[in-house]
Amino acid sequence: MPDKEPTIAEARKNWEEKRVAPALKRGAERRERFATSSGIETRRAYAPDDLNGFDFIEDLGFPGEYPFTRGVQPTMYRGRLWTMRQYAGFGDAEESNRRYRYLFAHGQTGLSVAFDLPTQMGRDADHPLARGEVGRVGVAIGSLADMETLLAELPLEKISTSMTINATASILLALYLTVAEKRGVGWDKVNGTIQNDILKEYVARGTYIYPPRGSMRIITDIFEFASLEVPNWNTISISGYHIREAGSTAAQELAFTIADGSHTWMRR
Repeated sequence: MPDKEPTIAEARKNWEEKRVAPALKRGAERRERFATSSGIETRRAYAPDDLNGFDFIEDLGFPGEYPFTRGVQPTMYRGRLWTMRQYAGFGDAEESNRRYRYLFAHGQTGLSVAFDLPTQMGRDADHPLARGEVGRVGVAIGSLADMETLLAELPLEKISTSMTINATASILLALYLTVAEKRGVGWDKVNGTIQNDILKEYVARGTYIYPPRGSMRIITDIFEFASLEVPNWNTISISGYHIREAGSTAAQELAFTIADGSHTWMRR
């Protein structure tokens, strides 16, 4: 009969004695301790026995099923690739529209719209506080005419549009839907996302307008409206990126982002 297969613990011990120990004798590791940017120490290697109490169905599951750790689609990218889009927007609506049409002509399959700070803060481009910021970090949108120019010649019924906008998300979504309506495109045909994550603005970024309670009411009103009128629109995109940029560790970024999403969900 063949020899009994070693357990993982036995195989690990054999590896440490026969492979790791001789390697360490030939030369020390680059540093005494290895850790993540959050200070969590990392081992040389991990194996299944490191997952104490791990339940495959409850903790991982299959693609397209709860808890969705392996994605929301059952066949994932074997069916359809992710939406290809470059975060873009600069200057005025006409200038940004030229960029969008160029990107689509070269294979992009969705829009990712960057707005300037006055637009994000709900200020007109001629407001004194907007001086020096118009069109700098994104496109300036101050009216329906601007939005019509921004979306000119783009097939709204065929594309997915992501708009990185928070405090004024309801206004920009309203402008987008109005442009679609004027073109005869039904709201049930448009597809996209608004970031609409106001708690992250209080925590890390600062482009909020109203007090927290009123801002949360606007966000949840958007949830209700879109669920009834714009069924293919994603009404929020919880963001952790800005929290990390504000100085958090990776672990803190994850913790604050989950807390942000959980609180928003409970307020819906």
